Amino acid sequence: MKIEGIITPIVTPFYDDADQNINYEATEALINHLIDHGVKGIFILGSNGEFHVIDEDEKIAFAKKVIEIVNKRVPVYVGTGACSTKATVRLSKKMEEIGADALSVITPYFLKPTNENLYAHYKEVAESVSLPIILYNIPKATGCPLDPELVDRLADIPNIAGIKDSSGNVDTLNAYAKIAKEKDFELLVGSDSKISYAYGIGAVAAVAGTSNVIVDVLVGLDKALHDGDTETAEKLQKDIDVLRGVLGLGTVPSVMKRATELAGIAQVGPARKPVQKLSQEDDEKIKTMLKYYHLYE
Repeated sequence: MKIEGIITPIVTPFYDDADQNINYEATEALINHLIDHGVKGIFILGSNGEFHVIDEDEKIAFAKKVIEIVNKRVPVYVGTGACSTKATVRLSKKMEEIGADALSVITPYFLKPTNENLYAHYKEVAESVSLPIILYNIPKATGCPLDPELVDRLADIPNIAGIKDSSGNVDTLNAYAKIAKEKDFELLVGSDSKISYAYGIGAVAAVAGTSNVIVDVLVGLDKALHDGDTETAEKLQKDIDVLRGVLGLGTVPSVMKRATELAGIAQVGPARKPVQKLSQEDDEKIKTMLKYYHLYE
């Protein structure tokens, strides 16, 4: 499996009703739209996918359906990280069994494990499956950063294939890029504002949340960077900021989901409670943003 290009960490569509169950019709519409527009991977059960509010049995049913919809057109990356090693191993094995192409494993959250704790955790998870594992560094959400020295050690474990860095920290990206240059290990950038920078230091892919909505901008940026078209890349990288500018209107991923709906891509519904729906005033700001990309009339 080749890790490359724009990988969309899709929002998980829910029905807009009291139960907020997963909407598979909207899931299919979203995935087909993204693949038709050139993404090179579908990433489920990440932070934009609200993994933290989805039960384990729902995660397995959702992954099965996504793997079926994608039907090997692009790789399917599945988030299986949990606070306990036992739960992470259990879910990772299950996702391998049902046909995932790679696993993304976030650091345990709420806890503050030592590097030795984390090394043992990832080693046990990696040894429980044969799939490629992507480490996931997002310290602002977990309170648990992945130290580059630890990542350097983890990179020696055969199926730990790379790291997705969503720290937004250039020093951290540089440290991970150095490891990727020296070992059989890939750097994926998870901060959409740092895609051009990360590609410049060797990142092979971008796990870009904004591609749920502005897929053409992201796929275009990836192409421009590969083609060495600096002028186009600079414009497209800057264009992402218009969407990023409204993301703070609500708790993740409420704005991304509403924008996906208002752009007519798929009826992905609201974020799961306790995250509340956005106001009419926020809707107007999202519509203005979408007009910039010609995604709303």
